[in-house]
Amino acid sequence: MALLPRFLVDPQIGRHLLRDEGEVIVDEVRKHWVVYVVPALIAAAGVLLLGVFLFASVQVAWLPLVAALALFAWAGWVALAANMDRFVITNMRVFRIKGVLARSQATMPLGRILDITVVKPMTGRVLGYGHFTFESAAQDQGLRDIRFVGDPDGRDLAIQRVVQRAGLRGAPRFSA
Repeated sequence: MALLPRFLVDPQIGRHLLRDEGEVIVDEVRKHWVVYVVPALIAAAGVLLLGVFLFASVQVAWLPLVAALALFAWAGWVALAANMDRFVITNMRVFRIKGVLARSQATMPLGRILDITVVKPMTGRVLGYGHFTFESAAQDQGLRDIRFVGDPDGRDLAIQRVVQRAGLRGAPRFSA
């Protein structure tokens, strides 16, 4: 039995596909595991406060207990928000769904992708994550920056393959 209802832990990507048009998922990108380090540290601080609670005097023991519970709730919320942030590559478009209680979705057809910049900070190169920046004709959309993408080179190649297969870019021309 799950602690939370399914709609709170699963963004239900399949509901957003145009199946009758033949849309299929090429890749569903979850956040890299490194985004869960901060919630884990917050929860560890909550554990420390529980230790303080055990040894505190009765008159003030409630304070570290309440603070620990607040830290656990905050850590859970941050982890859940990271889990619900999904970037999806299909054979027709890329889209992003995020949000726990209120959800937002941003979609970009493959033909509108002008350029993809992949940035891999030093820690990202070591741990295997990077950040995407999408350039398109319309700059005000929720797909501009996708952060903490695992295997960014592979994901970039997957997008490039889908764009190429869709015939949105011409075949390379070689001159003799």
